[in-house]
Amino acid sequence: MRKAVIAGNWKMHMTCAEARAYAGSFVPQMADLPDDRVVVLAPPFTAIAALSEALAGTDIKLSSQNVHWDNGGAYTGSISADMLKEHGVSYAIVGHSEPRKYHSESDEQINRRALSAQAADLIPIVCVGETDSQRSARETERVIRRQVEQSLEDLDPSRMVVAYEPIWAIGTGKTCDAAEANRICGLIRSWVGYQDVVIQYGGSVKADNIDQLMAQSDIDGVLVGGASLDPISFARIAQYRVPVTI
Repeated sequence: MRKAVIAGNWKMHMTCAEARAYAGSFVPQMADLPDDRVVVLAPPFTAIAALSEALAGTDIKLSSQNVHWDNGGAYTGSISADMLKEHGVSYAIVGHSEPRKYHSESDEQINRRALSAQAADLIPIVCVGETDSQRSARETERVIRRQVEQSLEDLDPSRMVVAYEPIWAIGTGKTCDAAEANRICGLIRSWVGYQDVVIQYGGSVKADNIDQLMAQSDIDGVLVGGASLDPISFARIAQYRVPVTI
């Protein structure tokens, strides 16, 4: 059975002091977390050590927001997998739409980052998704299939997460219809070719839509941006409740 992965991506938010305060509020709310899910927090690099200390002794996992493909070298501003592991990081987000857009990251680079993460026993969260113009042009499936084939090449599907993040829904308040998100996640599963690969949805996930999203058959978790910055809001997301059908 696939275990849900509920991840909060803080992006460029939270100082070390703010991260500690967040943990002080968030950790008690995770006391009765069901064992069918994993909660992951992805702070900025500068707050990883502080948050790692604040989460010590809990089951909450840490993720980085990126990782380099080499263990070391002349890569100013980059972070290696070994540097992350020293602070208890176990996941690494790669291929998010923002580095793709602002840093011109290619599918090949994203693949190298993901391979480096797996080689170091980190679990890559590989993001894929289409723009508004690509969806309007009915190119969604072609674009995402290319990203899946190139970004996930040679990865072990049992040790990774794929995050479907329609770019037009990130930070816009627009959420992909749950049934449509589920359809795309199902296609991704078929393209990966491994039934148990964990597939998240990301894009304006909130406390008021999490239950509907997690009730879908092919959505195995969420990658949350803005709503993860509030420990109360993100705790409600982590404590999602799927309606019981009779």
